[in-house]
Amino acid sequence: MSQVTAPSEHIDLADMRRRIRAILIGSLGNLVEWYDFYAYTAFALYFAPAFFPNSDPIVQQLNAAVLFAATFLVRPLGGWLFGWLADKYGRRLSLTISVLCMCFGSLIIAVTPTYATIGFAAPVMLAIARVIEGLSLGGEYGASATYLSEVADPKHRGFYSSFQYVTLIGGQLTAIIVLLLMQKVFLTEDQLKDWGWRIPFVIGAMLAIFTAVMRREMHETEAFLEAKKTVAPSGSLKGLLAYPREILLVVGLTAGGTAAFYTFTTYMQTFLRQTSKFGPLETTWIVFATLVFAAVLQPLYGWISDRIGRKPLLLWFGIVGSIATVPLLTLLQSTKSDFMAFLLIAGAWVFVAGYTSINAVVKAELFPTSIRALGVGVPYALTVSIFGGTAPAIALTFKQMGHEEWFYYYLAGMIFLSLLVYATMRDTKHQSRMNQHS
Repeated sequence: MSQVTAPSEHIDLADMRRRIRAILIGSLGNLVEWYDFYAYTAFALYFAPAFFPNSDPIVQQLNAAVLFAATFLVRPLGGWLFGWLADKYGRRLSLTISVLCMCFGSLIIAVTPTYATIGFAAPVMLAIARVIEGLSLGGEYGASATYLSEVADPKHRGFYSSFQYVTLIGGQLTAIIVLLLMQKVFLTEDQLKDWGWRIPFVIGAMLAIFTAVMRREMHETEAFLEAKKTVAPSGSLKGLLAYPREILLVVGLTAGGTAAFYTFTTYMQTFLRQTSKFGPLETTWIVFATLVFAAVLQPLYGWISDRIGRKPLLLWFGIVGSIATVPLLTLLQSTKSDFMAFLLIAGAWVFVAGYTSINAVVKAELFPTSIRALGVGVPYALTVSIFGGTAPAIALTFKQMGHEEWFYYYLAGMIFLSLLVYATMRDTKHQSRMNQHS
């Protein structure tokens, strides 16, 4: 009896190790890409005057936020380009090329002279770098969501795929750790504003090169290899348009979630400084602590979704987010306590994680293998471009108009619109297309 069962156990353990290694490598690349991307946000308070000279700090931040939003406009193109690569030539190739593009964008930011040195060419170079990073990130999401969902075993797909947002948040945490070390240990405020803000982009480029080498060693997913045997990979927008209902579902379930995500991550750094009037070091610590809390929630919620389904978590986010967003942001606006600010933002994450933890696997489960990376990446990138990347710019525009509270209602309204989609869509855990090739 033991001679029969031992090989099976050995195979199971070997398979588990192989899956975990693939998830770790795929997730590490995701972390590095998001570190590179969010280093821009973490250090915007220091480099904005170098590229956007203006005496009004709100205008400087608005200019930086508008450029942040503008880079999201190219993310659908990145979603198509790298989704096409992933569906036609493999997930591994797509993920390797995308991280190399991120490396190039970071290097451009690191070496670009300031406005005082080369004039208008400085913000133009910054915009070019951000466009390259936007293309890379637009492709990274769809390819990595597809890869992590396909490499996970069916019983733990929600748990494993949740690590996409663990590492996404981890990229932000890494950027903040670098910021804290520079603020507290290595550099003065003047040095950070003068030249120190370039260092994180150099670090990001080096990490991206290391990740690209590691991604070359990733194995291709079995789902892609099997699909390639039975159906010719299309990777075309025409093929994607054969799934109009699924495309609309991705748009609908993403809209409110992405607006909430970028509000409580990207915009919080500026909100705490400009609205709540916390100091730079206090702001960094508050954001850091809330992101740690958010990262811990992701696998917990992903594990829950493997047991009760994806839809209950989406409904949790939609209902609580629609009700709690306005009072929560109103309280955060007036608080002067570091701990209270942490509690309020952490409270937001209790419901936002209902979306972030499982949105990748839900989208992957909507599409068959032959079109999955495109199906996940393109409509998601388009929606994030419209509702996610614009969130900081919309919030700052309302603030400049003297009606910052309008943004609170805007965000609650976006979450409510997505709630209508959650209430009517199927639970993809129970009705999944993960095993369909076409």
